[in-house]
Amino acid sequence: MKRILLVIGAKGMLGRDLMGILHSSFPNNEVIGWDIEEIDIQKEEDTVTKIEKLQPDIVIHIAAYTDVDGCESNEEKASAVNAEGTKHVALAALRCQAKMVYLSTDYVFDGNKREPYLESDSPHPLNVYGRSKLKGEQYVQELVKGPLIIRTQWLYGKFGKNFVASILQQGREKRVLSIVNDQIGSPTYTVDLAKAISVLIQFEAQGIFHVANSDLCTWYTFGQAILKLSGMDKVRIIPISSKELGRPAVRPSYSVFNCQKLKKETGLALRPWPEALKDYLATDRLTIGRPGSQGR
Repeated sequence: MKRILLVIGAKGMLGRDLMGILHSSFPNNEVIGWDIEEIDIQKEEDTVTKIEKLQPDIVIHIAAYTDVDGCESNEEKASAVNAEGTKHVALAALRCQAKMVYLSTDYVFDGNKREPYLESDSPHPLNVYGRSKLKGEQYVQELVKGPLIIRTQWLYGKFGKNFVASILQQGREKRVLSIVNDQIGSPTYTVDLAKAISVLIQFEAQGIFHVANSDLCTWYTFGQAILKLSGMDKVRIIPISSKELGRPAVRPSYSVFNCQKLKKETGLALRPWPEALKDYLATDRLTIGRPGSQGR
């Protein structure tokens, strides 16, 4: 019997890659993608009614308000989309008895551990965005039977605004860039994350999984690699602190993931980020930086 897989947030940076990979991985099933034009997850009744009418077997919820600094000044919107919106999707999945997959973030942690975070580590978000995503996790765990929660970090991809596209643009326009050097994480390519999501669904995985490309770096080191691989070695980068940058939202200084659970349960280990970055930079440059929609 043909199953229906519904992706909410299908036009975002991750969503576009995920739709293509799901179509390839599940050729005998129907993969349907919705975004803000098709569904407003802030509206409970509309969300539940529309999803219930479709009767999907799997609901993959990757839509979110991902402007981390914007969340600080618009906590109401962050809560409405990331927390309550997720609750509405979870209620619909419950009504349909559908499997639910929810995308979360490294920002549920405070960065004080100083060694790779396990799925079992207690969250302690430092900013509004992290708190809203954690609340979303809690709603999914409370409302849906056997959900799959995937935490990821430092995303970049072809279809949307991201750090790599920003550095490439700045590198073409400036001789000197200032990049934060006191935050450590693992840059993650949306193509690799999408493949991991597909694999976890195929394995019928449940619970929380940390998924990111392997190896770690600072944003400064990541920026150096981007410029070097793009032949912009002459652009100088000045390392600065998060305090000097002065962003509204506090970020964890260390948010590296331990992804051994993913490898243990599926056999999949994501490649090192420098290798993934090379692939990204080799893609059609005309596709890089196109605006996405509801994102991470």
